[in-house]
Amino acid sequence: MGSEVLLDAAMTQLGSPLLLRGLDTMAEWLVVVDGKGRIAYINAPYADFLEVDPLTAIGRPVTEVIENTRMPEVVMSGKAEIAQLQMVRGHHMIADRYPIRVDGQVVGAIGTVIYHDTWEWRQMDVQVQALEAEVDYYRQALDSRAGARWQLTDVIGESEAIRALNSKVRKVAPGDASVLIRGESGTGKELYAHALHRLSERAKGPFIKLNCAAIPEQLLEAELFGYEEGAFTGARKGGKPGKFQLAHGGTLFLDEIGDMPLAMQVKLLRVLQDREVEAVGATRLLPVDVRVITATHRPLESLVERGEFREDLFYRINVVPLTIPPLRERREDIPVLARHLLARLAERRDRRCPTLSDEALACLCRHGWPGNVRELENALEAAFYLGGARLDADDLPETLRQRDASAPVLGASLKATLARVEREALQSALAVSGGNRTQAARRLGIAKSSFYEKLARHGLDKTK
Repeated sequence: MGSEVLLDAAMTQLGSPLLLRGLDTMAEWLVVVDGKGRIAYINAPYADFLEVDPLTAIGRPVTEVIENTRMPEVVMSGKAEIAQLQMVRGHHMIADRYPIRVDGQVVGAIGTVIYHDTWEWRQMDVQVQALEAEVDYYRQALDSRAGARWQLTDVIGESEAIRALNSKVRKVAPGDASVLIRGESGTGKELYAHALHRLSERAKGPFIKLNCAAIPEQLLEAELFGYEEGAFTGARKGGKPGKFQLAHGGTLFLDEIGDMPLAMQVKLLRVLQDREVEAVGATRLLPVDVRVITATHRPLESLVERGEFREDLFYRINVVPLTIPPLRERREDIPVLARHLLARLAERRDRRCPTLSDEALACLCRHGWPGNVRELENALEAAFYLGGARLDADDLPETLRQRDASAPVLGASLKATLARVEREALQSALAVSGGNRTQAARRLGIAKSSFYEKLARHGLDKTK
């Protein structure tokens, strides 16, 4: 049976007066061709636009009636063409073309014009973009409520140490065990806390964070557990929920847990054991369902030995320990990290991303990075503004152009070497902290008084 006969049989079904009337009232334009590319049907709206009689158009080659048509190509290839741009009578249209098959054989093709010109398509595109913007708004609002911005894919690095750490994170994230993230300042402890939450079964719940070192001791209890109205002078009317209440059903991230006062450690331990919170000034306990993730750069074992950190709390929060390697122990990640950070800077400032010369990259790879990824980011930001399209070693901060800070000077005494390393550590901590001495002391894990003594000893107390 020939393709024309097959198509005639198919068109017999199409020939229903009610169906034809319906096709003629459509806003979309429609044309059907047979196996030889001849028009078998064209609806009235399309014929009106082409200024042809729909009845006399039947049987004519479609190429004679519709310019730039690809209907014969669809018949030959048997492949559909979706959302294709086509110029007809000076109008850019968006057309769909589909082959017609009967018993597996292509007997013709059907074409529709959904958008009669690109203005209609742009109008629809504007609506789609508006819907996408609305979805993004609500998604961002949800993320803002949940608080977790980063995920494991935001970790940049392919070193063995990072791959092993990421593998461990994927294993422990779905559970509900407490996690203690350890690592030097600037290694990305908070990023991993976010990633643990995003990979957990609590991902749709809130992610609440609190820096234990940033809150004065007298306010820490109210921040953690909340307070009732009238609990103390200046208390907000109606009271205020604490971080535990806000994190109910989700995750609470306690950063710098090693700086929590001993008195507060006792109350935290009780909450972790009983899963109940008593707000300041309250007379009843409130049950909470919270997963606790903690982080510190301080040696908690040493603090336990000195009586500065409770041993029972240490074991409670250290169910699953994660240790983030410092940058100097994964130097193979420095090139890809540097390029990623530069690309992010360029995108943020709407500038072309600069490249790194071999000499600049060598300087980055030699440096000891006591401030880790945060120090690397600050160094690259300085070079980004000082350099041009290609960053050379001279564009980097002076401390980076020296040899690796961890390498000893041959022939120097142990005392001189230690003094040099200590001085450079002080300088790096100040650089990473933007000159803020309180933050610099905290990064080094020493008291402010000790920090000021060391600054004076090395002649750095006059620097700003």
